[in-house]
Amino acid sequence: MTSRVESEVLVARRRGLGRRYKYEGAPVEAVASLGELLSMPIAPSFPFVLARRARQFDVVALHLPFPLSDIASLLGLGDETAVVVHWHSEIVKQRALLPFVAPLIRRTLAGARRVIVSDMALVESSPFLKPHAAKCVAIPFGVEIAYWQHLDSPQQAQADDIRARNPRLVVASGRLVTYKGFDVLVEAFAAVDATLVIVGEGPLRAELAAAAQRFGVADRVRFVGAVSRDDLKTYLHAAKVFVLPSVSAAETFGIAQLEAMAVGRPIVNTALPTAVPRVARHDSEALTVAPGDPAGLARALTRILDDSDLADRLAAGARARIAEEYDQSAFVARVERLYEEAAAEAARGRHRAIHRA
Repeated sequence: MTSRVESEVLVARRRGLGRRYKYEGAPVEAVASLGELLSMPIAPSFPFVLARRARQFDVVALHLPFPLSDIASLLGLGDETAVVVHWHSEIVKQRALLPFVAPLIRRTLAGARRVIVSDMALVESSPFLKPHAAKCVAIPFGVEIAYWQHLDSPQQAQADDIRARNPRLVVASGRLVTYKGFDVLVEAFAAVDATLVIVGEGPLRAELAAAAQRFGVADRVRFVGAVSRDDLKTYLHAAKVFVLPSVSAAETFGIAQLEAMAVGRPIVNTALPTAVPRVARHDSEALTVAPGDPAGLARALTRILDDSDLADRLAAGARARIAEEYDQSAFVARVERLYEEAAAEAARGRHRAIHRA
């Protein structure tokens, strides 16, 4: 947020005692947690702290799905506070929890002034959001374009060296988890004459490395783990193509493809019912293939690697689209305006209540 907005952050730790610190100048309170269960912190105090603290602010931004926030909403966030929900995805992996959490989610959404989604595709496919479509607003994520486009001299030298050693380099990035589709990508590489660098860590690393051995591509597929943002940028500048092989609607947007588009890289992505293929569009900035299709993925990658005219056209499209639609400053400005509108509505509602009394 900009200096016009005073903000504080409330989170739950993955495990450990509560603590306070600052992140990019904003005060952060991280409440204690006993660990995680089904990807959610076991943080009993979180709903109570949120319900108490919410009454001190004009706007409370809740990031859903997160059941602890829904419990706080049930406790009450204050009649004078405007609630804005940032909706990130449907509950996909923990569907067994839906009978328990769905009523809470619906209650939170009903009480929200606005619901921010990254793309209206999320509303169209969501049983939670459809009843509240009128207050859903699409604000696409953004990235710091200038940062991703610029390399200093050592980074440029490193990118040149990587490119010289790997003239047909494909890069992918993300957590090594099921919905990212890296298993499909590794299988696809048996039919791609190129080198693949996968940036990221996660529970599937050993399984993916074993798959690379099984498909005979271990010498051309590198798992470099979690790297700094600067190092990821260097890999992107060295790459010929960026690939986002996700296989599930849990991939709602794909910010990683924005980073690659800012660098000016052609994209290969998948036809998910989310924002992914709307961000980098087929035959404009990307080649889009069916999710879970290693042969289709291999054909798309090979087309771009072999056809420099196609690669250049998609890269130019990526640079133009990122500048027009996905600049970080535009994202921040849109969110701030929406917060201000929600706060103003809440204030008008208070005044009407006072007059009626």
